[in-house]
Amino acid sequence: MDKKIINGKKLLVVEDDIELASLVQEFLSKNGYLVNVVTNGTEAPSQILEQQPDLVILDVMLPGLSGMDVCRMVRPTYQGAILMLTSLDEDIDQMLGLELGADDYVIKPVKPRLLLSRIKALLRRSDIHNLALIDVHSTEIEESNALSSKNLSTLEIDLNKRRVTIGGQDVYLTTAEYDLLSLLVADAGEIVSREFILQSLRGFEYDGLDRSIDRRISRLRKKLDDDPITPQIIKTIRSKGYLFCAPVQLIAGTK
Repeated sequence: MDKKIINGKKLLVVEDDIELASLVQEFLSKNGYLVNVVTNGTEAPSQILEQQPDLVILDVMLPGLSGMDVCRMVRPTYQGAILMLTSLDEDIDQMLGLELGADDYVIKPVKPRLLLSRIKALLRRSDIHNLALIDVHSTEIEESNALSSKNLSTLEIDLNKRRVTIGGQDVYLTTAEYDLLSLLVADAGEIVSREFILQSLRGFEYDGLDRSIDRRISRLRKKLDDDPITPQIIKTIRSKGYLFCAPVQLIAGTK
């Protein structure tokens, strides 16, 4: 059956459950991805490095090499995103996967829409990660959108270390705050809706009442020293969402 590739992104599913792998492949193909499948850990490293997919969906429990082993082997040279699937609902297993170089994990069984939202978020993050020392804005930022006099220095994000600085001073963010900032920066200059933020970061749809994103934006502004009354870094666009409009430099090298 011909697959209609909408976004051009290549995914590799490494999953020994053939029925599950087929369902995931079919679902993601219908959502515009080119999806290949590997059903054992032994073949996975060579296929990942040969195909160089934009993202790997990697099961932890595999015949041959485990998902942890595969992740450890390919991470030094594979620059794409790795999303681990695990049925082990234990913090230590999840943390070990991330320490070995995985970018995110989901616990099986996973709802298709949650898997899709995690994939989209990782691919967006990966798109900016592969750019080295760039200015997000290709044109000069208007003076009205520049940082306030208190924050004249460009906001700098080290994508490898997940480190944020302003004028050389560290800005200490929680994981949730950093992920939110990365999401906004990926669409700098464009309005990002609450619906998209909530689905990308938390995996479920905005019901019109949830204020958790607003609270997180407020905390992020405070840490970035952005005036909540007249913000110059993250602006609120009434009834639409948020707009990141400050100069920012991304640093991305090899992982």
